[in-house]
Amino acid sequence: MELKDFGMRLAMLREAKCVSARKMSLALGMDANYVNKIERGKAFPSMVALFDICDFLTISQKDFFDEGNRYPDHINELIEDYKELEDKSQSLVSELAKELPRRKKSRR
Repeated sequence: MELKDFGMRLAMLREAKCVSARKMSLALGMDANYVNKIERGKAFPSMVALFDICDFLTISQKDFFDEGNRYPDHINELIEDYKELEDKSQSLVSELAKELPRRKKSRR
């Protein structure tokens, strides 16, 4: 992932949490402009800082780099809820999930 893309991904995930760059920087124990520098493509975080960023966003590092996943915390919550369903309910949810994209395409 390029520096610019990394910053854009961080901004998207942070904004999805409705948190300012300043507030996130301070919560990470960094100076107030830390997250802003990363988002503007001026610096990569250290490996330790990346782990802290992901903890703050309540996502895994894998989720951070999965650019196709706009809301990883929602997906993770859905997966946990799905695991608690009975087999029949899991099947129904799976069928519904497969049907939704088809309906969206047919409306175009």
